[in-house]
Amino acid sequence: MTLVKHNYRNLDNLFEDFFSFPVNQAAGRTIPSVNIHESADGFQLDLVAPGLNKSDFKINLEKGLLTISYEKKAEQEQKDRKTHRREFTVSSFKRSFTIDDQINTEAIEAKYENGILQLTLPKKEEVKVLPKEIAIA
Repeated sequence: MTLVKHNYRNLDNLFEDFFSFPVNQAAGRTIPSVNIHESADGFQLDLVAPGLNKSDFKINLEKGLLTISYEKKAEQEQKDRKTHRREFTVSSFKRSFTIDDQINTEAIEAKYENGILQLTLPKKEEVKVLPKEIAIA
C-alpha cells in the first residue's frame, strides 16, 4: 500500500507537508495526517479528523485507488439578518492511497471514533505471513 504523491503548487506546501503540518489548499481545506501500520493480518490506516461528522465522509475504492474524502457545507443563511462577511462555507479534504492486490478489498472496514477515522485493510489469506519454524541442520 502506497501513498499517492501530491503535486505541490509552491514551496511552502512542500515544507508544510514534510513537517507534518496540515496543508492549506484553499479556504476551508486541509489535508489531515495519516498513520499506516502493517501487521501479518493486514494494514490499519488512521486518519486524524477531529470534530467531524461520520456521515460526511466518503470512502471509495476504484481501480486500486482508495480515496477518503470529506465535505461539509455551511448551513443556509438566515433571511432575517444581513451578513457582512462570511469566511467559512465549506470544509473539505481528499486523501488517496494505492491498494495493491494483496489486500482483500471485500473485507475493508471503517469506523470513526474520538476524531480518528480508522480503516482496516485485511490481507488475502494466501499472502498472510505465518511464522515458520526452521530446522537446524
